[in-house]
Amino acid sequence: MNRVLVSAGEPSGDLHAAAVVAALRRLDPDLAVAAVGGERLRAAGAEVLADLDQLSAIGTVEAAGSAAAHWRLLRRLDGQFAAGAYRAVLLVDYPGFHLRVARRAAAWGIPVVYYVAPQLWAWGAWRAAALRQHVRRLAVVLPFEESYFRSLGIPSTFVGHPLLDRPHAVSRAEARRGLGIDDGEPTLTVFPGLRRVERERLWPVFREAALLLRRSVPGLRIVVAASEQLPPGLDGAALAPDPSVALSAADAALCKSGTSTLEAALSGTPMVIAYRASPISFWLARRLVRVPHIGLVNLVAERRVAPEFLQTAAQPDRLHDALAPLFDASDDAARRQVEAFDEVRARLGSPGAARRVAELVLAEAA
Repeated sequence: MNRVLVSAGEPSGDLHAAAVVAALRRLDPDLAVAAVGGERLRAAGAEVLADLDQLSAIGTVEAAGSAAAHWRLLRRLDGQFAAGAYRAVLLVDYPGFHLRVARRAAAWGIPVVYYVAPQLWAWGAWRAAALRQHVRRLAVVLPFEESYFRSLGIPSTFVGHPLLDRPHAVSRAEARRGLGIDDGEPTLTVFPGLRRVERERLWPVFREAALLLRRSVPGLRIVVAASEQLPPGLDGAALAPDPSVALSAADAALCKSGTSTLEAALSGTPMVIAYRASPISFWLARRLVRVPHIGLVNLVAERRVAPEFLQTAAQPDRLHDALAPLFDASDDAARRQVEAFDEVRARLGSPGAARRVAELVLAEAA
């Protein structure tokens, strides 16, 4: 059967997977694609078997609530693998569930490509054995990952970062005009996260930091990025569901620790990074995490480019004090970040990640 399965467990994976599906369909117009994902995968032409809204979770405690939905879907997919329904499987991020899918697919002889690899270099090194046994090819998106995973005996290919394939939607002037921001008004963009649990933990702190900045930065405008609706308690803020628009308009950004830090770097927007997890998840992470930074931009740069505040250190007053200097482009704090972003951009590779992943999938399915 000329059919592949593509699975994304959360919104960012849905976006990356949709780009790969579009590339697959260009390379092989007769290929049918079934998917676990959301609206972006559906719009790319995939038949969505299960919606990611029922699956998405983060953290040790939070993930427990979606376990029943995961097991029901796994049993359904296992039946399809047994019936020979797919030539290949592409899994995007979300390792807790996807490594189980990989094991079942491999048991039935179906090749598995894994895109956006589990961050074993940070924690979770015990997963290396599962990747070696059940995954034919890792498609990695961070420059240091290819050699790391190959050193563990896992076939890996650096495909470049998918952010490089996203067009910078509008100019600074266009972004500001669309958000109702005048050219001379200092502007802060806030990234509280896409996942519900992230927003619940981060938004109260981010909101209070933004309110403090309103009092210390005259005329400050605030944009909330990557959210379907404006979270409560920040009257007068603008909403920009498209992160590239939000960052085009910004002089500085307050970001959670993930991909938004790379988005800010690619847009040339200086930032402060913060994150809070559940107490139990953080307790485990303190004992298992092996990297010196939480922000991806700092990991790619291999040094502290942007300041980071984790867990109890992520307090509104401390975020305010780190953000305030960034509104002056001539300040050393802002200038050093912007200069470092050129190096980060170069390390992320070249555009075309989705096509490279699609080629890997088709090669394994042949």
